[in-house]
Amino acid sequence: MLNKEEIGARLKELRGRKTLKEVAEDLNISVSALSMYESGQRIPRDEVKVALAQYYRKTVESVFFS
Repeated sequence: MLNKEEIGARLKELRGRKTLKEVAEDLNISVSALSMYESGQRIPRDEVKVALAQYYRKTVESVFFS
């Protein structure tokens, strides 16, 4: 598994030009939670990992484990 900072950097890169608010609303999670994931302060729960991977059209493995 990648460390929190690497996962955060990958999530931020995947978000691209979308705002935190847009992605958080689309996934029905809080902006603060998404911000914490992207800054490497927290790692999402498994169901949120799946939702993020699907949202970005990636596999969970490619986002969180490689």
